[in-house]
Amino acid sequence: MKIKLPFTLPGLKRFLPRTLFLRSLLILIVPVLLIQVFATYIFIDRHWTKITDRMAFAVAGEIAIMADQVEQSAGIEDTQALSRYYQKRVDMTVDYKPGAVLQKTVLSFTNPAAAWNSAVADALARKVEEQVRRPYDIRVDTAEKWIEVGVQLKDGVMIVTSPQRRLFSSTSYIFRLWMALSSFVLLTIAVLFMRNQIRPIRRLAIAAERFGKGRDVPFFKVEGAREVRQAATAFLEMRERINRQIQQRTAMLAGVSHDLRTPLTRMKLQLEMLDDSEDVRDLKSDIADMERMIAAYLDFARGEGEEAAERTDLAGILNRVSAAARREGVEVDLATEGDLSVMVRPIAFERCLSNIVGNALKYGQRVWIDARVIEDVIEIAVEDDGPGIDPALREDVFKPFFRGEASRNQKTGGVGLGLPIAQDIIHAHGGEIRLEDSGAHGGLKAVIELPL
Repeated sequence: MKIKLPFTLPGLKRFLPRTLFLRSLLILIVPVLLIQVFATYIFIDRHWTKITDRMAFAVAGEIAIMADQVEQSAGIEDTQALSRYYQKRVDMTVDYKPGAVLQKTVLSFTNPAAAWNSAVADALARKVEEQVRRPYDIRVDTAEKWIEVGVQLKDGVMIVTSPQRRLFSSTSYIFRLWMALSSFVLLTIAVLFMRNQIRPIRRLAIAAERFGKGRDVPFFKVEGAREVRQAATAFLEMRERINRQIQQRTAMLAGVSHDLRTPLTRMKLQLEMLDDSEDVRDLKSDIADMERMIAAYLDFARGEGEEAAERTDLAGILNRVSAAARREGVEVDLATEGDLSVMVRPIAFERCLSNIVGNALKYGQRVWIDARVIEDVIEIAVEDDGPGIDPALREDVFKPFFRGEASRNQKTGGVGLGLPIAQDIIHAHGGEIRLEDSGAHGGLKAVIELPL
């Protein structure tokens, strides 16, 4: 038999705080509150109720004794002597009204909103009914803090006045106040310690984010608990390995480029010494293509990683890229909106935008560039009116050396590194790039999202 819970964990997750600090605080607060609720319930239900019943039992017993003695007294003088005696010994006064009659048994309050008065008076009424066994009425005055009990005797009414402290224990208030203050002090100390423990985790997250955007992290140091130190140490080692790998790759490609360019230079010199012919021109064209491919390979491997990031206005970069495209005879519409200043490596990012716009120029007759700030992201959209790209190939075009154009002509299809280089630069800045259909112009739309 399966038991259905009133809620499910996925549904409960929607109401949980998002940050580690608030979740840790919730883990501390919930048990403390539950302990207080259970302790208060048990204390009031067991301790306070029993103490109230016993105090009411004692007061009711004293009233029963008073009633018996007043009935047996000889007259008013004896009653007054009894009143002075009880006032001195048990802090209660006795008044006797000969010939008076109680109309009915009644329990009344001057302030019905005081719930504890009702509990105390109810307990007293039960005990009076059990022990006195005479008609009675009870009146509670919250403002004056006294309780008046009238008891019907044979020849009149005895009125006993008792202070509320004879029937009420203040330990419940002291207990609640002590729990509240102690919980507040403990939670304050816990919050201070938690903030110190969570601060290294937050710094580690900021350092990882900055490193993911290609920025330096000079302020970061290993600190915090053992597990946090292990994570921070692993992050620093990972950063060193990545930087070392990039440097080794760049050095290797630079060496390969140098080694390949040397024989290409000799071939160019030898071709210059030959007579001009169609075969010589074809060889010169092949050599130029090889030099262009080698330069593209080196740029892809290097990724402009040595350039320092600085706050740059992307509007200026977009204006330069648009102007370069217009010089090639293509119509470019540029629209910018909002403050486009962001931390980037300007040369690398300009090269990234040039590759994307250049890709649009190859297949379209007109290009539209739109840049704006949307919440905490800068969105740059580059659209063209070309034939577009098959949706099944939109992920493949970001792979190195993949060409969406079927021919191997370098003038039409390129090397296949333009978009991979652009994606590599955007990812190095912590951004994203995606391709989608241009609904307004019928071609392809490249959307860049760059965090501020």
